[in-house]
Amino acid sequence: MNDISTLLETALSETKNLKEGETFLVKDLFKGYLWNRIPKGDRLLLGSLFLSYVGRNDSDLMVIKKGASGQQMYQKTRRADTKS
Repeated sequence: MNDISTLLETALSETKNLKEGETFLVKDLFKGYLWNRIPKGDRLLLGSLFLSYVGRNDSDLMVIKKGASGQQMYQKTRRADTKS
């Protein structure tokens, strides 16, 4: 499978396809069969790295809550530096 940095880049790139206000899980950023091919340990690491990225960077992504399955949920927002 791909290395973890490539998976993180793919996930971040896919967020550009989301509309403002949409909520999502990291796994939603991959086609189902691709997500299932990622080893569980790598999926957990990817989730941690994605959470860390969102928390450390000024982006249009926001951590909102954990879902029923314990997976972190995110929301696409308007960038702070964008004018309405």
